[in-house]
Amino acid sequence: MTSQDARDEQPLRRRLLELAALFLRLGFTAFGGPAAHIAMMHDEVVKRRRWLTDQEFLDLLGATNLIPGPNSTEMSIHIGFRRAGWLGLIVGGACFILPAMLIVMMLAWTYQVYGETPAATWLLYGVKPVMVAIVLLAILDLGRKAVKDALTLAIGVGVFALYFLRVNEIALLFAGGAIVMVAANLQRLRRERLHNLAAPLALFSLPTLAATPFDLSTLFFTFLKIGSVLYGSGYVLLAFLRSDFVVRLGWLSDQQLLDAIAIGQVTPGPVFTTATFIGFVLGGTPGALVATLGIFLPAFIFVALSNPFIPRLRSSTWFSGLLDGVNVASLGLMAAVTVELGRASLIDPLTIGIALVSAALLIRYKMNSTWLVVGGAALGLLGAWLR
Repeated sequence: MTSQDARDEQPLRRRLLELAALFLRLGFTAFGGPAAHIAMMHDEVVKRRRWLTDQEFLDLLGATNLIPGPNSTEMSIHIGFRRAGWLGLIVGGACFILPAMLIVMMLAWTYQVYGETPAATWLLYGVKPVMVAIVLLAILDLGRKAVKDALTLAIGVGVFALYFLRVNEIALLFAGGAIVMVAANLQRLRRERLHNLAAPLALFSLPTLAATPFDLSTLFFTFLKIGSVLYGSGYVLLAFLRSDFVVRLGWLSDQQLLDAIAIGQVTPGPVFTTATFIGFVLGGTPGALVATLGIFLPAFIFVALSNPFIPRLRSSTWFSGLLDGVNVASLGLMAAVTVELGRASLIDPLTIGIALVSAALLIRYKMNSTWLVVGGAALGLLGAWLR
């Protein structure tokens, strides 16, 4: 019996309730980033519940890497769609997002009230170096897979350098994808006598503008744009947030962005709920809801469009080349953002020590990043108490 046959034997209402219960629980407990989230989903839906076979799960996972958006959230949407159709698509994704959104809104309110107090300042002081170590280790791990040859290495290094020249991140991502896609298919194109093919590589500098007055529609469309074009790890989100909300709109300071990132690391669920925090800081509860809707809406749309075509997408030589380029460009952006975060976070011997110890624990003992964040927060508070 296939997973589809098993699905058809159960009433839709029961399947929706099962999806809601599972993804609400994962939304409250899934710490550790997208890779950990996906591992937990595999255990639940393949091993325990047998909703999908291993091959079906791998097919869905492959598809999430071909479309923009947060991978673990898109997996929850894919699983919901496979389990209970269109209603399942909404229930699976929404229930995975909702717990993290509520937790982040609560922390954002606390930040608004207590964010400038010594205790909150020192808590974040200890968390930020841990975050730098976590991102660095993620870059090293992803780099082993993303850098496949001299061309992809050159793309990654080039994107890293061009970021500091304020070249637009979206242009860098798609240019990197286009270069690798064309290079990977060049021999086949030549055999087919297709000449004079050139990838569009227009890279536009991002101007620094004066602060723009805040409004909810701009907030929504900015996050909708980010959710529509963001490939790679959730940490790549940081580069887009800084370019739009610090540089272009002038709505956040670098320090506020760092605080938003730190809060996002403390909470379970999708890293993209950093948008919830930013929305709340800028526009209260309406801002939080608008920002969350804007950044996650494209994921639901992309999954709905791509799910029926997964076999074709996975076997396409064009899409595989594009994905290789986009992945390595994302890695370059991640590295550039980590340099900026390090400058703001590693400010004295204690913060440098926290980062080094965190990196050592991650490498040697594969420690859950959640416990490292908690430990960093405790050290920050201890430092405040000792002073």
